[in-house]
Amino acid sequence: MYANDMIYQELVQICGKENVLRDEPLKYHTLVKIGGKADFLVWPTTYEQVVDVIRLKEKYQLPFTLLGNGSNVIVRDGGIRGIVMQLKYLNSIRCEGEKIIAQSGADIKAVSRFALEHSLTGLEFACGIPGSVGGAIMMNAGAYGGEVKDVLDHVKVVTQKGELKTMYKDDLQLGYRTSIISKTHDIVLEVVFQLEKGDPQKIKAKMDDLTFQRESKQPLEYPSVGSVFKRPPGYFAGKLIQDSGLQGKGVGGAEVSTKHAGFIINKNNATAADYIATIEMVRKTVKEKFGVELELEVKIIGED
Repeated sequence: MYANDMIYQELVQICGKENVLRDEPLKYHTLVKIGGKADFLVWPTTYEQVVDVIRLKEKYQLPFTLLGNGSNVIVRDGGIRGIVMQLKYLNSIRCEGEKIIAQSGADIKAVSRFALEHSLTGLEFACGIPGSVGGAIMMNAGAYGGEVKDVLDHVKVVTQKGELKTMYKDDLQLGYRTSIISKTHDIVLEVVFQLEKGDPQKIKAKMDDLTFQRESKQPLEYPSVGSVFKRPPGYFAGKLIQDSGLQGKGVGGAEVSTKHAGFIINKNNATAADYIATIEMVRKTVKEKFGVELELEVKIIGED
């Protein structure tokens, strides 16, 4: 076991006292409002600090988790040991010609709006995706027929050994809700999107339409992780769940949404155990009724 006081002091030296929390409940830092405590939660404000934290965890061989903005993840009730990092303060967005350069902690929706402000087209599909830029790269996030790989040029990452490198689109092995980043666990620091000049009125009209579709169909009034399951080949996960008669059913405070069956909501102070049990109930029922294995899009991390 590592000496918590010593690790805490070294993290404070790197990131500043205001950016290091001990025994912090992660339910306050995930969109689904679920999750046990992190030993240490850190918020670096520079790339150098990210590298220094990585080197610290290597020095002491500490467990390390990058949480992103907590949008597509369930943290188990036992929490997460070691260091948990969020990059919410690395959130700048700038424009160079037809390229947008966004730091990893920026909200992908904010990047989509920024593109509109600069009359750049290509990121309209991301206007409703609840996630950080770094998370969008790791998952090759997509919606309404578009995905990150369509508009990506290159990324800057730091490896788990604390080395900085540039990776281009072809290096990233971007597939359906996956990338090489999800396997190597490199940390995305900065992303360059290659867009095109467009008509701002048409861009806005498309974004308005997608926003209406999202708000009218998705249960945004409750905490959730978004889409829980990947789309099975030849099917839609939500339709399978709906046809299984599972809407409104769940375990504890978690429930399959009556508005969109592909969503499981935290309706009443659900625990991670509630949420995961509801997921397993859905998977089991759909498998029994239709013979289809639902694969998770959401990540489940931490300890029971």
